[in-house]
Parts: sequence; structure tokens; C-alpha cells
Amino acid sequence: MGTLLHFKDIYVHAFDECKPAYVVLFLKGYAFCCALLWLVAMYALFYRIFTGFEF
Repeated sequence: MGTLLHFKDIYVHAFDECKPAYVVLFLKGYAFCCALLWLVAMYALFYRIFTGFEF
């Protein structure tokens, strides 16, 4: 759990001095979309592995 809090702290401090505000919102949205796409890719990979589909 400490590792997740450390990553959250790094993420929050990365945007402290960033200006203008719309760039910060864009970058946070982009990071969220990238994380979501990565989770979907991992789900698809493990689904294929555990259900025995051929690659």
C-alpha cells in the first residue's frame, strides 16, 4: 500500500508548478486514458491466456 501512496504523491507533485491550468487538465485526462487502455489490454491478455485461445 505504501508504494501506491508513493506513486500518488509523485503524480500530485508533478502538476504543482505546471501552468496553464488547461494543460494540467489535458495531461491528467491523457494519463487516465492511458491507464484505462493499459488495463483493457491486460484484461484481454489474461482472458486469452486463461481461456485457452490461440494467439
